[in-house]
Parts: sequence; structure tokens; C-alpha cells
Amino acid sequence: MNSGKLIPYILFLFLFIIACEKDPVLPPFDPGPKPYVQYGTPFGGIPTLDDMVMYEVNLRAFSAGGDLQGVISRLDEIKALGVNVVWLMPIHPIGAIKSVNSPYSVKDYKLIGAEYGTRDDLRALTDQAHARGMAVIMDWVANHTSWDNPWMSHRTWYTQDGAGNIIQPPGTNWADVADLNFDSTPMRQAMIDAMKYWLIESNVDGFRCDYADGVPFDFWKQAIDSLEAIPNRDLIYLAEGSRADHFQAGFDLNYAWNFYGSLKNAFNGQSAKGVFTTHLAEYNNVPAGKHLLRFTTNHDQSAWENTPMVLFHGKQGALAASAATIFMEGVPLFYTGQEVGRVNTVPFFSNDPINWNDNADMLSTYKDIMGFYSQSDAARSGVLADYSTTDVVMFTKTLGSEQVLVMANTRNAQVESAVDPAITGLYWYDAITNDSLQFGGTVQLYNYQYIIARR
Repeated sequence: MNSGKLIPYILFLFLFIIACEKDPVLPPFDPGPKPYVQYGTPFGGIPTLDDMVMYEVNLRAFSAGGDLQGVISRLDEIKALGVNVVWLMPIHPIGAIKSVNSPYSVKDYKLIGAEYGTRDDLRALTDQAHARGMAVIMDWVANHTSWDNPWMSHRTWYTQDGAGNIIQPPGTNWADVADLNFDSTPMRQAMIDAMKYWLIESNVDGFRCDYADGVPFDFWKQAIDSLEAIPNRDLIYLAEGSRADHFQAGFDLNYAWNFYGSLKNAFNGQSAKGVFTTHLAEYNNVPAGKHLLRFTTNHDQSAWENTPMVLFHGKQGALAASAATIFMEGVPLFYTGQEVGRVNTVPFFSNDPINWNDNADMLSTYKDIMGFYSQSDAARSGVLADYSTTDVVMFTKTLGSEQVLVMANTRNAQVESAVDPAITGLYWYDAITNDSLQFGGTVQLYNYQYIIARR
């Protein structure tokens, strides 16, 4: 090739290389239905937020197989806890580059990891859950992907440093994942499209959105508005976060992190009055018709901190903490193994199955508590009145002529606690045993004793 021809060739090659570094031209985002085919019949039994009870499934701990079939096989046991929403932790393939084997390192948003099963298994799960009156939501990791996700071919879909290197999420130690760039319109479009895929093709009922505080408000608003445009669907949106603007974006639920912290503090010697004070402070930021997710554990706490059996000092303490949490207000959450008193931490980077034969008495007690909760309108939706003391979380919930009373001793000792005149002199019945109860000016409660009463 002579020099005259070589120069334009080199120029063409240079321009070609630059073009390859840019995002390919994608079709404009169509906010209408994508060409996915609706699987099954959209679930018509989505519970109201007041009536919702959620169960978080850690697939790797839930069964020996660590798969979707293991969940299908125990749906009746989940249902027996009064649960009407099943939350599946991420079921996508996990990235191999810089991997710690975390399910929150998503390799492909439109696939199911082989360890969990197939799309047909997920469809069977949604079918079986819906037949039992339970919705199914997926864990959605919008903030980041694995380093070997196909999206990595679009470099501008990711956050980059000054040298043009894709980075991990700023301010975290999550080296196994790459931070997504929400200034990229094509990335947003692809994300929303992938969310629609699961709603339509597998008939799931919404999403628990991981690290929602790390994702911009305008993306959540765009995504939820787009999903809400799908006809004939009633969907659930749970934000793992505490930003008040999540509700304005369309989320139904935020996490009640502060309540969880106050409850632990009370069981470790601080005043039990702080639990209700924190409850009020949290709900000051919750619009009417929205709620908070209330829990004594979840996958992060049981993996990295400890299980309720440790944090609340044994079976009785764990049950007392649950009584205060379930009845105070909000959507109660159960996490895999909580109901049978798992003592050891519960990993989710590896498989460590729950022994479902442990603590049968604790499981039975949870079923009794939730049986009453599920059938009591006042328990779920009543107006709160607080009578807590330094040692005892104490409150009533009233709806019409029905009233529920909850007392939970937060101390590993017998305590004598004052009882407000609004409670004394009335005839109460134990909500579980139906025994008659009456309270004077004080009540004696043994170590971590709790009372759930009705009238």
C-alpha cells in the first residue's frame, strides 16, 4: 500500500476505534408494553399494606438443594405464618470476576442462576404461591452489576474515574461489583426492560429494591411509572432504604432501620420508651397509605451481625422482641430460619441449610401469634396508644370496639411496671390461650415475658 492510500486508511481505522468505544445506537425507549408474553393470570390477591406480612427467602439456607424447588416444597409452611408476600433474594447468575459468590453481584438480569433452577421453576413457584393467596417479589439490584455482566461492553453505562476506569460503588468495600451510571439513558431503558421481563414472563408481583438509597430518585420514579403502566397489574415496591423521596417515587415501603436499632438498645439496657419514640419519628416521614418494613432480623443482620436468638438473648427474648415489632405498626417481616430460632449466623454467600426441626415450640408460638394477628383488624390497623415504661414496651391498638394490648419486658430479670389507668380495671383475654386477664396499677413480668391480650 502506498503512502497516499495509507493515510486515509489509518484515519478510518482511528475513527472506527473511537466509534467502538461509544455506546451502540439503541432504539428509542418505548414506554408501552414490550413484546413479552404474559405468563399465567396476573395475581388478583395482592394484600393491602395494612394486611401485608412478608417472608424473606435466602435460597441457599432455605433448603438442602438451595433452589427454587426447595421454596415450592415449603410454601405451606410459609403460609402457616400468616405470610402473604414471599420475597426471593436474588436468583440471577453470579459474576465470576472478583467474586465473593454474592447473589447481589448480578451477571445477567434476564437469567436465573443454574444453582437456583430455571424460569419454569420460577413460574411454578409463582403459580403455587398465587394458588395459596401469596404474592412473590424479586430482589432487584439496580445500583451495580458484576464485572462480567454483558452490559460491561457499554462502558458509558458505568461510573468511571478520571482515568476512564470503571469503579466499584463509591464509599463501599464492594469490590466484586461495578457501579452503574444513571446518567446513561440506554442503561436506564435496559434496566426497566429487564424488570418488565420478570413481571410479564414469570408473573412475579413486584420488587424489593436493593440499596435503594444509592440510586437516584428520578430513576426510581421513571422505573415505577413504567411498571405501573403495565395493564391489569397490582404490584409491590419495597425500598431497602430510608430516603423519604422513595415514597414520592412510588415505593410502598421503606425499611425501619431506626426502629430496629431502638429495639436492640432497649433489650441491652436502654429505656424501652425509646422504641415508641423512634416509631413516631420514623412515621413522621411516611405519607398516608404507605408503610415501613418492621423486622428483628434480615439477611444482612443475620449474616454480618447476629441472629435474634443472640441479639435478644435467647428464645424468650427473641419472641418478646417480635411481639413488640409485629404489633407496633408497619409490615412485619420474617427471615429464613427466624421462626425456628436459628442461633448461628445465616450466610448468603454460601449454602448453610436451616434445620427446620429445631425449636418446634418456638415455631408453634409464632404460628399462634400470627394466627391472632392475621384475624384481628385492631392488631393490623388499630390506632396506637403508648404506655411504655423504662423496662417494658407497652401499647394498645384500638379499632372500633376491638382493642389489643401488648406488653414486652425488655429485661433479663423480673420487673414490676406501672400500668396506665386506661388499661387497669378492664377485662382482657390472652390472645393465645383465651385466659381472662385483669391488671391493677402495676404488673409483674418475668424475664423477657410478653403479653398479647384483647378485649
